[in-house]
Amino acid sequence: MRTVLSLVLASLISTSAFAQDYPNRIITLVSPFPPGGPSDTTARMIVGPMSAALGQQIIVENVTGAGGVIGSNRVAKAKPDGYTIMVSGSGTHAAAEFLNKDLQYKSTDFEQIGLINISPVVLVARGDVQANTLKDFVAYLKANDKKVTEADAGVGSISNLACSVFHSVADVHPTVASYRGTPQATMDLVAGTVDFGCNQIVNIAQHIKTGKLKAYAVTGDKRSPMLPDVPTTTEAGMPAFNLTVWFGLSAPKDTPKPVIERLSKALDVALADPEVVKRFADLGYDVPPPKERGAAYFDKFYKDEVTLWAKVLGGLNMEKK
Repeated sequence: MRTVLSLVLASLISTSAFAQDYPNRIITLVSPFPPGGPSDTTARMIVGPMSAALGQQIIVENVTGAGGVIGSNRVAKAKPDGYTIMVSGSGTHAAAEFLNKDLQYKSTDFEQIGLINISPVVLVARGDVQANTLKDFVAYLKANDKKVTEADAGVGSISNLACSVFHSVADVHPTVASYRGTPQATMDLVAGTVDFGCNQIVNIAQHIKTGKLKAYAVTGDKRSPMLPDVPTTTEAGMPAFNLTVWFGLSAPKDTPKPVIERLSKALDVALADPEVVKRFADLGYDVPPPKERGAAYFDKFYKDEVTLWAKVLGGLNMEKK
């Protein structure tokens, strides 16, 4: 019995000493999508103020491929010491395991540090598509079926998931083109190589404003201040197509609680910075209020999202990509 107690005490002392010394070297923040996409943008928004709060540099590393799965798997398997963390999201962490039976990680393979931001999804098409309302666009899709091509950022990405929900609700069956990331999919959509997609405001607002893309509806309960003339999906007559996108900060499972708390406090400092809040708002993101930023809140939020996507995806006839 004394041996067991001695081992427990030694472990606690070791963990406490480690946490007090943390961080004493560079921290890697993994973005599981290519540079220029929403995950990467989110990561680069917070590294500066977080680094200052921790007194240690945080660098962003893009580990891309498979709709964010490769980068997420790397972090899930990393040493749980707080020196490898990641930007987690709806697609990679709440939905991926229900899409990919061969996924090498689970939603439970992570500790939650904090919620970073929330954003709606916008349904957009090429600027020269003749349909002007969501109802007309659905009719256009039904009339042209497989001739119409939808672009997404890869199986399991939020653009893929959102459009899968849209396909199911609208009962349409376009041809799907899955790219390696959001920038490539957006580039081809703007160029007219593909016809439509579901995307976050940060990626496409400028193209909507210039007329290169046509927006039909935004998900969520209210219109976006960035696109005040675009109706919500409820206003456009499709209330069942309603979901939001979120990004958070996660670490490998079993990362010591004191380390998680230090990272969570540093994130809170970043999200309390008026300049960070403004920059996120300018890109169409809502920063959570203080009571919704901590590790405990995000842990519950995260688990609720996993449950939600299990129900959503369980009710869909997911098309074979």
